[in-house]
Amino acid sequence: MIGPSNLRWVIFLALALIGSYPLRVIHSLGDGRNHGQKQKQQQRLLVPMTLVRNASSLGAVCLDGSPPAYHIHRGFGSGLHNWLLQFEGGGWCNDVASCLERSRSRRGSTRLMNKLEVFSGILSDDPTMNPDFYNWNRVKLRYCDGASFGGDSEYKNGSTVLFFRGQRIWDAIMVDLFSEGFLLAQKVFLSGCSAGGLATFLHCDDLAQLIPPNASIKCMSDAGFFLDVGDITGNNTISLFFRGVVNLQDILQGVQKNLQAICRSFQDYLYQCFFPQYSLPYIRTPYFILNSAYDVYQFHHIFVPPSADPRGHWNHCKLNPAECTGDQINILQGFRYKMLAALRRFENSMNGGMFINSCFAHCQSELQETWFAPDSPRVHNKTIAEVVGDWYFERNVTKEVDCPYPCDLTCHNLIPAAQGPRRCNVGASVTIKRIRMLILLFLVLL
Repeated sequence: MIGPSNLRWVIFLALALIGSYPLRVIHSLGDGRNHGQKQKQQQRLLVPMTLVRNASSLGAVCLDGSPPAYHIHRGFGSGLHNWLLQFEGGGWCNDVASCLERSRSRRGSTRLMNKLEVFSGILSDDPTMNPDFYNWNRVKLRYCDGASFGGDSEYKNGSTVLFFRGQRIWDAIMVDLFSEGFLLAQKVFLSGCSAGGLATFLHCDDLAQLIPPNASIKCMSDAGFFLDVGDITGNNTISLFFRGVVNLQDILQGVQKNLQAICRSFQDYLYQCFFPQYSLPYIRTPYFILNSAYDVYQFHHIFVPPSADPRGHWNHCKLNPAECTGDQINILQGFRYKMLAALRRFENSMNGGMFINSCFAHCQSELQETWFAPDSPRVHNKTIAEVVGDWYFERNVTKEVDCPYPCDLTCHNLIPAAQGPRRCNVGASVTIKRIRMLILLFLVLL
């Protein structure tokens, strides 16, 4: 039985342990100031799908031949003639087998896609959640071609037909948007996440040629700065993969035709221009790079792919950064260094912007909690939304680079699990250990 003296120590220790729990979690449990914000988050903005008119007559179809689509939420007030276009992400296919499999999923067919899409983060219509772009015309372009909206060919073999028409899909959507008021655009912001972020590198300057002469345009890649880097065994897994995307079955994808001519003239291999680090120097339109220095997609599939870790030595580290060994952290710091080195030339650009944080995440602009919320990630006390808005409206051209992991305590470490992304708070694992200690203490004192 616990005596009065021991009980005092137990209470004291419990308070000490609870008091060191991350403040962000305490706020989420009991801070009344966030109650209205949480209610608004629960009232999700669902935007219906729009199929592109006359797309098939233009040959603009998904991998399976279904029509392309987008979701549009109309602007109003001061944003009536401003447009934000967001490329959807979702990886790539690099051979006929993987593209055929993709064509039978939501990644290759609008027939299998959700017909309603949640608009949050940079797509939100709430000024408290998206202060700079909430009243713009906001459009999400659905991704169904497997090559970042970059191909223009097809494959036929008996009854098997695959359409690699990403470029035509992009063109057809823009033609459709012209009839929706894009011809009157005053400000344009082209963005995208992951493979959609990579698509912005391919189409940023192209879009600049389509907008009205008096309109302004800027572009942003969110988690689309895929590095040409070897994995932990020295093999360049991603280089071989991207080569397959670009050169699919004797260049079936047609991506090469859409890579910047000036980039192609300076690279040894054409597929290298599919890597943003090689194409970015030749983009003339003002550009913003939003990326994590420890991007979890690149960490899991490029830097430490399953083929490089057959015995699963990295499994615990992948699921929770707090479980990484010292050697593993040092290796990840090397990946961060390579990313910053690839961006060094861009860092000196006059009209470019950057937000490179040290969170284990992938795609941060469409997720409300990482874009703009009371507990959003920050670099130098600025949220992603604040830095992007300051850059776009030229209130302050900023290039924010975070300190190395684990110094940033504002991170939302979003680690993919078998059932999809999950938030992994590094502090939470520490707290679990403290709870275990508390339980053991009670058992000892009983």
